[in-house]
Amino acid sequence: MKRISNIADIRLVMHRNKRPIYFVSGTNFNLMGIDEWVGNLKFINYIDPFDGRHPNVFAPSKIPHTRCKSIEGINNHLLQRKEVIDHIARRGGRPVAVFLMFDETTEKICKELGIEVWHPKAKLRQRCDNKMETVRIGNKAGVPSVPNTLGPARTYEELLCSARRVGLGADLVVQTGFGDSGRTTFLIASEDDYNRHAAEISAEEEVKIMKRVNCRSATMEACTTASGTLVGPLMTEVVGKPELTPYKGGWAGNELFAGAFSEKVLAKTRDMASRFGNQLRKEGYRGYFNLDFLIDENNEVYLGELNPRISGASSLTNQAAFAYADAPLFLFHLMEFFGIEYNIDVKELNDRWASEEFIDSWSQLILKSTEDLDGIVTHAPASGIYRMAPDGSVSYARFDYHRQAIESDKEALFVRFTGRGDSLKKGADLGALMMRGRVMDDEFELTERARNWITGIKRLYASKPVTEIQCDEAKEPIR
Repeated sequence: MKRISNIADIRLVMHRNKRPIYFVSGTNFNLMGIDEWVGNLKFINYIDPFDGRHPNVFAPSKIPHTRCKSIEGINNHLLQRKEVIDHIARRGGRPVAVFLMFDETTEKICKELGIEVWHPKAKLRQRCDNKMETVRIGNKAGVPSVPNTLGPARTYEELLCSARRVGLGADLVVQTGFGDSGRTTFLIASEDDYNRHAAEISAEEEVKIMKRVNCRSATMEACTTASGTLVGPLMTEVVGKPELTPYKGGWAGNELFAGAFSEKVLAKTRDMASRFGNQLRKEGYRGYFNLDFLIDENNEVYLGELNPRISGASSLTNQAAFAYADAPLFLFHLMEFFGIEYNIDVKELNDRWASEEFIDSWSQLILKSTEDLDGIVTHAPASGIYRMAPDGSVSYARFDYHRQAIESDKEALFVRFTGRGDSLKKGADLGALMMRGRVMDDEFELTERARNWITGIKRLYASKPVTEIQCDEAKEPIR
């Protein structure tokens, strides 16, 4: 094909793609809808939220195996399943895999299977994913973090000494290098606070020690390309809501709507993401990434975290208004690995996508089990469109897997992650709710509508304690 220089060419290349591309992950949630933009793209998932009714989702049958402790582990398990290997072989061609998370073991398995991985190397991604390295990359790019210092904190005294050396005071936030921020971020204002988390903090050779600031978090996805860094919309984050997650500070969803942030904040975050992406390129990284920002009460903006990958917010980014007007951000990631020469006007796209007319109002909530349970699910709500009655109750309306099928703010799309027969423990991911409009008010508290949706969906789950299940299983031979 001729050299690509505009969006129409990119859309055509993706539509006519013949090479098998697989998104291998726990579910298809992060890249929902991308299969309708990219020819021959299929999902290979550990969980099928749609019970066989989605034409592009393939999930192998469940078999007993050692419990996977990570998304990388799930993907490695999937790629070694005979059903998956046979499925890929049947479809032929030169297969490509994309992932939410992967490691060097994944790369090795893919090489043995003849599958090309369309991401930067796992070793590079892991280096960039380290919160300390994020600070260093940001510093190179002129993208400031909250005032901080990096170093060991093996004792409370060592922590305070490091903090005072750079004027951070004694009210601190400490982060370890990897992991969900809801579980690896510690608020330390006293020695007792430190002692509660001493095992995690003291085990690290280096931690990020920050001044504690009163802030709210926001997130933005971007893609660093050969033509420059493309920047998506800035989204609010739903964080630490006890109705949704048992983890204080744990991510639990996003909102996307015009007017969420001042023009000053929007301009600053777009500039910061662009500069950060350009620096990532110099580090050898290319493609999709996600940045979290911290915005204080004076509208000062700081770099929070880097996710060198697609993220939980990708389902909103790639279905935003700008994506339908031009192309989803993930298509530009694929172009980085397609091997076709291209050049696009990044500034023109970024300027256009910054306009409010390219922002429509959508939200998503990630529902976790928040109760102290140790059970097995006996009933779970099906994925599909649900409707809320005037009294706030929620009921199943019809099957669908398209977000656009939501007709009003009285409907929502539920994508189920935990189903019948699955383990149900505190922190388990039940599913995702996608809906039109906002889920938080201007004080960033959940709205009544959001609370009704959360309660309504959770009420549709039923479970038995593990002890009862074990008792039932023991009785079976007697019958």
